[in-house]
Amino acid sequence: MKTIDELYALALTGTLLTQQEIKYIMQKAIEILSTEPNVLYLSSSITIVGDIHGQFMDLKELFQTGGDVPNTNYLFLGDYVDRGPRSIEVMVLLILMKIKYPEKIHLLRGNHESKRPNQEYGFHLECLVKYNQNGNVWLYFSEMFNYLPVAAVIENKLFCIHGGLSPLIQNIDDIKNLDRFRDLPNEGGFADLLWSDPDPSILGFGVSVRGAGYLFGENVVDKFLYVNKLETIVRAHQVCLEGFNILFDGKIITVWSAPNYCGRFGNYASIMEVDEKLNKFFNIFEDSDRLVSNPENRKKIKEAMNAEMEKYFQ
Repeated sequence: MKTIDELYALALTGTLLTQQEIKYIMQKAIEILSTEPNVLYLSSSITIVGDIHGQFMDLKELFQTGGDVPNTNYLFLGDYVDRGPRSIEVMVLLILMKIKYPEKIHLLRGNHESKRPNQEYGFHLECLVKYNQNGNVWLYFSEMFNYLPVAAVIENKLFCIHGGLSPLIQNIDDIKNLDRFRDLPNEGGFADLLWSDPDPSILGFGVSVRGAGYLFGENVVDKFLYVNKLETIVRAHQVCLEGFNILFDGKIITVWSAPNYCGRFGNYASIMEVDEKLNKFFNIFEDSDRLVSNPENRKKIKEAMNAEMEKYFQ
C-alpha cells in the first residue's frame, strides 16, 4: 500500500486511485471524522468554500486563488459530488487533505453527500463507470459521508451550514443532539439544515419546491441569530451569478464555489475569506478554462440562470 503522501501526490494530479486505496483512505477519514462533533467550533482566520460538485480542475483553481493547504485554513460547506464529471477526484483530494492536515481543513456535509441524491445526479454512476461496474467504491464513499459534521461556528459569531434553517431546530444544542452517523433522511431537522433556502418574499417557513427542506424568511433568521447570540449565517446550496449573495442586510450570506456550473451557467465562483477581526472578503474566480462569457452576454446568462433557479436547479 502506498503512503498517504504518495496517494496525496497522485490525487493532486487527478489520478484515479485503486479500489483498495480508496477503501483505505475512507477508513482513515472515518477515524478522524468520528472524533469530530456535530458542530465544529473554529477560529479565524479561515476561508469558507461553497459547492464544488465534481469540478476538479476548478477545485485546483480555487486553491490557486485562496492559497494552498496547510498555509490557509479552509471550511468547506458540502456538495462535493454530483453534477460535475470528476466527483471521485474531488472527494479523494479533499479527504487526503483532511487526513494530512486535520486541523487545517474542515469538511461539512451537503445534501448531495447521501445516497438518494447521488444515485440520481451522477456520483453513483461515475463510481460504476470508473471502477468497471463495481459498486463497492460508492459504498466506501457513502459510509464516509455519514461521518461528516453538520455545522460550524466561527468565533461564536458566524454560523455555517450547507442549506439553511428548520422549524425543528431552535438552537445550536438541537444540532449537537442530532444522530448524524447515518444516511441523510428525507425529512426532519437534519434534512432541513442541508436542504432549506432563504426567501426574501416570505415570513416564517414555507414549502420548498425542492421536495425537501423549507423556504424561510428574515424573521426566522432574526430569531435564530438572537437565540444563539450569533451575527451571521453563512451557507451554500444555491447558484449565485457573481459567486456570492447577501440577504437580509448581511445576516445571511450564500457562497458558491463552482464556476460556470455544469458547464453552462456562466457564473463566477467565490470563496469567502474571514480574517481575525471577522472582516469578510469575497475572492472571485472564473472556471479553469476561462469559459465565463463576456460582459455583453452576461445579461442573457443571468436571465437563463434565473429561469433555472425558479426550478431550484442544483
